Amino acid sequence: MKNRRPMVAGNWKMNKTLGETEELLKALKPQLKDIDGVDLVVCPPYIDLPLTKEILKGSNIKIGAQNMHWEASGAYTGEISAPMLKDLCDYVIIGHSERRAMFGETDETVNKKVMAALNAGLLPIVCVGETLEENEAGHTEAVVGRMVREGLKGLSQEQAKQIVIAYEPVWAIGTGKTATPDQANDVHKNVVRPILREMFGEELGNSIRILYGGSVKPGNAAELFGQSDIDGGLIGGASLKAADFAGIVNGAL
Repeated sequence: MKNRRPMVAGNWKMNKTLGETEELLKALKPQLKDIDGVDLVVCPPYIDLPLTKEILKGSNIKIGAQNMHWEASGAYTGEISAPMLKDLCDYVIIGHSERRAMFGETDETVNKKVMAALNAGLLPIVCVGETLEENEAGHTEAVVGRMVREGLKGLSQEQAKQIVIAYEPVWAIGTGKTATPDQANDVHKNVVRPILREMFGEELGNSIRILYGGSVKPGNAAELFGQSDIDGGLIGGASLKAADFAGIVNGAL
């Protein structure tokens, strides 16, 4: 039996106006209000964070941001810092594959952001994952291993207790193509988990949650989350519909 509490986090990406956010959250709250035993997180766009905080006040759903800068303040037009986010949310997604592919995120910037988030009291959800080309070339272990080691470099034991890892095979995001539960768990169990134990010791390495992100749906959630080292999911498109997100959360139970 796993002793890691499962987590289901919804990444809304660049979706939802304020009105649409209000509608989704008001539909989601009653469907999730009795959920116990799963940590629930929604990660809307920056502009929706204040409204999300207002609507979810007192609920069992936590809030996360989708990205942040590593500096606390400065001449970084269009960026948001960890201290700015701290009053609005608890978590922050760092190193998502779309940030790496489209916006120049590197292992070095991921590491700087992880440190900045932890120093500000935010809990990082650190994303790692390989492209289709890397997967087909047999480089999954090398690529994912490098991302974990470099992204978490320099963390203390206490800091490492605060992080969540999300393995998202890039070839299975938004494509409808999903890694089989065995394939996904193999990367969690035989690539990510051993590196966490190597970096932070056996006990802590075994306790850090590793989420799966890659076309998770209500129909495959329970089988995926039932694997030995899959501790929940980072959910994209399916988190934009209340019934689908609730169905995935029930799969984590």
